[in-house]
Amino acid sequence: METQTQTRIVTETLPAVYVAGEHLPGHDERTLVPVQPLSADEILAAFAAWMRLDVADGNPSPETIRVYLGDLRAHLAWLADQGLQPAQAGEEDLKSYRAHLVEHYAISTVGRKLASIRRFYQMAQARDLIAGNPAEGLRAPRQRTERHERVKFLTQVALQRLLAAPDLNTAKGIRDRAVMVLMIIHGLRVVEVHRADLEDLDLEAGESGELRVLGKGDKHRTVLLTDETREEIRRWLAARNLMATDSPALFVTMHWSTAHAQPGGRVSRRGIRAMVDTYLERTGAKKPGISCHALRHSFATHSLANGAELLAISGALGHASITTTQVYAKIVDKARSNPAKFLTGLLDIGD
Repeated sequence: METQTQTRIVTETLPAVYVAGEHLPGHDERTLVPVQPLSADEILAAFAAWMRLDVADGNPSPETIRVYLGDLRAHLAWLADQGLQPAQAGEEDLKSYRAHLVEHYAISTVGRKLASIRRFYQMAQARDLIAGNPAEGLRAPRQRTERHERVKFLTQVALQRLLAAPDLNTAKGIRDRAVMVLMIIHGLRVVEVHRADLEDLDLEAGESGELRVLGKGDKHRTVLLTDETREEIRRWLAARNLMATDSPALFVTMHWSTAHAQPGGRVSRRGIRAMVDTYLERTGAKKPGISCHALRHSFATHSLANGAELLAISGALGHASITTTQVYAKIVDKARSNPAKFLTGLLDIGD
């Protein structure tokens, strides 16, 4: 009986992997066939192609692909440390990986990383790269803390210190303050600041100017500026105009490019995070859970506490559903209804 020649992408070295659909005389349903291993880059490329074609109706956001590939890259590195290829990993191996993640990351991050890994093994099984899916029953640890208790934000005093930290006598300080203004006063995500182009900005539109941003799911929304934030951006544009750059980006680096003897490349997401962390450290606000995203949480929490409508905040944040925004209502309601406030004065015992 002749065997049918098949081409497969596989990730196993020895002894072999199951190749579905091949039958040889004297063997049962499947035969073990020696295979050629893929490199980590080839595995990542195959997963990226599958993500683009098979996930989110063939239209996943670049940010989603970037995050999933980062999670898979870390998983492949962990497997390599264990002396394993992905096709050799079993349920117990993946449970060990979950334990590794729990040891190093917050539960919410563990859940996201495991979702990426389940996607990867789903792809491997769908492409007949492995006989079964060892990640099918892999679940994230249950989150025991309610979501509104996990939201980290800064006090208004801490936010004022943060905005006062940059040196406004330098172009870098002016840029850094303008970036943080958009994150604190308007709730922009890091990726939205990174993606912003000059053409997205219209300082003459509306009452105080507008910025069109590209958010999650490649969805655009218009951010309405205030008089104060418009002036911060104008100050940055004046400094930017003195730089020899032809970049379309609204925010550019201060570093000199190796390709072109001039500064002005688009500021990276990593650069934005590092910049914010520097000012958080400088002002004493850096704590576990306090990073760039805490500025977005601070915007939502304080604007709601000071009278903004929840629906308007949801729109400003670019949430797909107001249900996502309701977490901030729980935070504000808890603070307002604090029963300890009804005992004010008991500690006023005089000399």
